[in-house]
Amino acid sequence: MTTTSTPRRWPLFLIASPAAVAVWSGWVGLGGLCGFGVIHPLPGIWDAFRLNTAITLPVGVEAYGAYALGTWLAPGTPKTARVFARRSAIGALALGMAGQAIYHLLAAAGFRQAPWPVVTLVSCLPVVTLAFGAALTHLRRPDPVHAGQDTGSRTGQDAGPAGDRTGIPPGTGPGRTGTPSGTGPGSSPPPPQAPADRDAVVADLASEILTAAAAGETWRPDYPALMIRTGRRRSWCEKAVRDARRAALGADPAPRTHEPPAGEARTDQARTDAPAGVAG
Repeated sequence: MTTTSTPRRWPLFLIASPAAVAVWSGWVGLGGLCGFGVIHPLPGIWDAFRLNTAITLPVGVEAYGAYALGTWLAPGTPKTARVFARRSAIGALALGMAGQAIYHLLAAAGFRQAPWPVVTLVSCLPVVTLAFGAALTHLRRPDPVHAGQDTGSRTGQDAGPAGDRTGIPPGTGPGRTGTPSGTGPGSSPPPPQAPADRDAVVADLASEILTAAAAGETWRPDYPALMIRTGRRRSWCEKAVRDARRAALGADPAPRTHEPPAGEARTDQARTDAPAGVAG
């Protein structure tokens, strides 16, 4: 039995500490040569508060470089985000090296101010890093369209015969539960259709009641599925179910505008649920 040991992180701190000091001092020094300096960000609110804007360079550029590098190497990163992170991480690291080289060359040459091309480039860095960071963050989110397609394809591949993974025993169909095909648990209901013919719906429901009774099962109406199937309201479906019970018992359907007494509805329900009396 083999065990995988977790790599120790403390050597990384020893490597990063001197690099962080050198990078920080280089970016701050280059910012000073390019006009970055102390400002009062809250005039009239907090006059004593001062901020040296030169720190925006090491914080923005190097932090984004580390963020992009981590996104590039992290497992499970979307393909588009990984490509963007790889390119921008290499670009950020190259830009960081160029900034350090430019500062030390200017400092060694005794420059008090950086040339205008360097000032132009350095002054744009905070905005560029903000844009790249926001873009990479959005790219790391999974695409809902592709995620739905992947889920659908996996579901279609995993689907098997009825009863293998859905828990529905073989032989049980919509005729014995009052649920039309495609509206059971685990399946999406069909789109609403045009309002169905009442006589046809009553005949279908009566046939389902007789089929369930012949199999010795209890038939119960599924009103939400029936409403989708017929495109009618629940009250209409309840009346259709009532007439279907009457038709299955050999009685004539009741008038559509007349509601049966409460006791009669309970009697029909009891007789419908009894397998022996349905065939009548």
